[in-house]
Amino acid sequence: MTRPLRPQRSLARQLTSVCDGRTLFGLFRLVAVVEGVTTLLLFLVAMPIKYGLNDASWVELMGPLHGYAFLVYIALMLLVMRRPAWQGRDLTRATLASLVPFGTFVNEPHLKRRGRDIYAD
Repeated sequence: MTRPLRPQRSLARQLTSVCDGRTLFGLFRLVAVVEGVTTLLLFLVAMPIKYGLNDASWVELMGPLHGYAFLVYIALMLLVMRRPAWQGRDLTRATLASLVPFGTFVNEPHLKRRGRDIYAD
């Protein structure tokens, strides 16, 4: 007799069952900084080297690193901001911050304040 297949739990459910909201929020803030730093390295270091010194190797390294950091940022943002305490404008602000150079750094104080309000003990 075969057992019925159980549906797999989604990655989001697995993460939220292992980590509490505060931990995921801290990880999101860390990834936001990494995403911002990789953006700056790509724009201010790798691209000038590519076009100024005709050496694309830096872009070949930083491009994918920034791309992965961006994808993790978006995934964690959506995961963290699923809680009812987060508002649509928080999600909009975090999304726009990811699209603008320096945006994640400008958004950090806002995230810190909102996180303190939402995850206060």
